[in-house]
Amino acid sequence: MVFSSYVFLFLYLAFVLGAYYGLGRLLDDVRLNRARLALLLVASLWFYGWQRFDYIALILFSTFVDFFAASRIAASEEPRRRRSFLVLSLVVNLGLLGFFKYFNFGVETLNDAMVLFGGQPVASPLPDLVLPVGISFYTFQSMSYTIDVYRGVVRPSTSFLPFAAYVSLFPQLVAGPIVRYRDLAAELEKRQHTLERFAGGVFLFMLGFAKKTLIANNAGILAASWVKTAHPGLLDAWCGAISYTVQIYFDFSGYSDMAIGLGAMLGFHFPVNFDAPYKASSLTDFWRRWHISLSTWLRDYLYIPLGGNRGGPFRTARNLMLTMLLGGLWHGAAWNFVLWGGWHGLWLGIERALGKRSPFSARIPGQQWAGTLLVVVFGWILFAAPDLGVAGGLMKGGLGWNGVGTLTLRAPHPATLPLIMTGIGGVLALAFPTSTAFSRRVPGWKAVLGGLFFALGVAQMLQQGFNPFLYFRF
Repeated sequence: MVFSSYVFLFLYLAFVLGAYYGLGRLLDDVRLNRARLALLLVASLWFYGWQRFDYIALILFSTFVDFFAASRIAASEEPRRRRSFLVLSLVVNLGLLGFFKYFNFGVETLNDAMVLFGGQPVASPLPDLVLPVGISFYTFQSMSYTIDVYRGVVRPSTSFLPFAAYVSLFPQLVAGPIVRYRDLAAELEKRQHTLERFAGGVFLFMLGFAKKTLIANNAGILAASWVKTAHPGLLDAWCGAISYTVQIYFDFSGYSDMAIGLGAMLGFHFPVNFDAPYKASSLTDFWRRWHISLSTWLRDYLYIPLGGNRGGPFRTARNLMLTMLLGGLWHGAAWNFVLWGGWHGLWLGIERALGKRSPFSARIPGQQWAGTLLVVVFGWILFAAPDLGVAGGLMKGGLGWNGVGTLTLRAPHPATLPLIMTGIGGVLALAFPTSTAFSRRVPGWKAVLGGLFFALGVAQMLQQGFNPFLYFRF
């Protein structure tokens, strides 16, 4: 089930919110929170199992293992025993993620190597293995809980119900933000429900919905048409990259806005996941603003344990590169994602090594911002392309190897609206406040504006049909 569908908007969400607040009229305060958590757990599993019911067992198994491991870690004072339960959690979580997401990628990579050296490829024993939706997100979220309990920064949940509700919470289950248990622990026990918070959540949800349906989907029409160009010239390659730059930001930040808004409707505070990343003045600044919940996760659970910036510039560059390579691999089981991570790791290392002499430290007004955006946009070519062959062709085109060319457009219907909405998206991303900042106060005129955007988004959704979020495949 996806947020931008009429089943979710007009059936599922209406039922869940009605039941959630209806319980408040039936139960006293002592029983109310547990009843609401039970409702959220059942509703979240229903949401997750909408298309593949059998994967409910997978998320419940992972949840139980982490709950058990964390409770054993907290109960033991013996270091070896504590480490053994931490290892159990890591092996189960990473094992499940590795099997479902990377098994066939590993077979394909092995076959490529065998063919290269004159061997015979082997058929994958599991060619129809399907990636469970959201497994990358809930694996990192659940795994961070056991690591934090092991480190002593959070106390384990004493009851399975709150922890299971935390792992499976439907607003952010399949595409984040990656919320840490310590940030929600208090609200899992008691939440404040106010009309102001609920209204703010509804408004942010409507903005996110409009960002997805009105801007991201239209930009995606243009991006898809230019990616399909056989030998793109300079214009085609850069127009495709810029369109995808708009698409992925409004698609993913739109989902995050909807998730944060849904959380607010249910009394939860989710962390901000995007903070105007295309206004960044360096690659370091970009990663402080883009997919914040993932970048901070990688920093705290991978980069710092590797050594962080300790040990001199070489080790710092190595740690940055390893972190970004693994971050790229987390996004998808394909070499273009790994290279995308390496592209960012390379520029982060250059920036850190050169300091004030780096390309992002120029004193000419706007040069830092322009240089950063150029690196980010060029990197999106690797992210958008279905394989390395297409990515290589687009990069050659972007570097002018195929000449300037003439701008071609293969959109399936008149492209006036996609062009206009992509342009509006670019202006909004570069010159306006974020939707999170815009939704902090919701006077009457904003409510009317949000309702108008939502209505236009619904009309567009009904015309476009099923159109899942880009990050659902991760």
